[in-house]
Amino acid sequence: MRNIDFSSWHSLLATLIGLALFTLISIGIRLLMMFTIQQRRERANRQINERLRTLIAAYKTLGGSFTGDLAVDPTHLRDLRRPRQSEPEGGAAEAVDLAPGGSDRRRRIRDAVEAALSDIILLGTEEQVRLAERAVRELVAGRPVHMHELVVSLRNFIRRALDLAPIPSDIDIPMQGPARPSGSRSSGKGGQEGGGRGGRGGGGGMGGGMGMGGGMGAGFETTDDPSSSGHST
Repeated sequence: MRNIDFSSWHSLLATLIGLALFTLISIGIRLLMMFTIQQRRERANRQINERLRTLIAAYKTLGGSFTGDLAVDPTHLRDLRRPRQSEPEGGAAEAVDLAPGGSDRRRRIRDAVEAALSDIILLGTEEQVRLAERAVRELVAGRPVHMHELVVSLRNFIRRALDLAPIPSDIDIPMQGPARPSGSRSSGKGGQEGGGRGGRGGGGGMGGGMGMGGGMGAGFETTDDPSSSGHST
């Protein structure tokens, strides 16, 4: 208030305009800072949410099963095929599939686990990256590998990130392994059955069309017959 000049209207008006400009500039700077901070916070929240979503999906893939064979089989289909020499007069070798039953399911489990390990190496913590790297090396070496230790690390990290209480130490959770994918044979059977029904329907349509065509042809023939035109009377 000491710097406000009340000696004349001109000086008072200039002082008020200066105060208004200073207030507007201060408010603009504050709004700009708040907007920038809010954008950074929203970007960080999106990154955290995306990271949690990816790691939760990886946890469900790597630890979605408690029973059965919990080890990941790294065997590829080319390793399950062995060349067998045919008869001497055949002169060519043919491949024999030595894969046991359920090899397609093991292949899908391996592919899903490899994708989950890739996501963990990208977005996981240092401990999780080390565990995922070790699991990847075991898979590359062709040795079955268990994911339970990595699953426990993911579970603890996700619970901390969601502000959930840690699992009590007196609870003994069984060993977890990769989730088993659902079979896709039913859809194939359904498609085949649908195709068969469609084929039968098409056959019926063709039969009906031929019947209608035959009837129309017969009608035209009887009309052109002189004996049936009524000239006999």
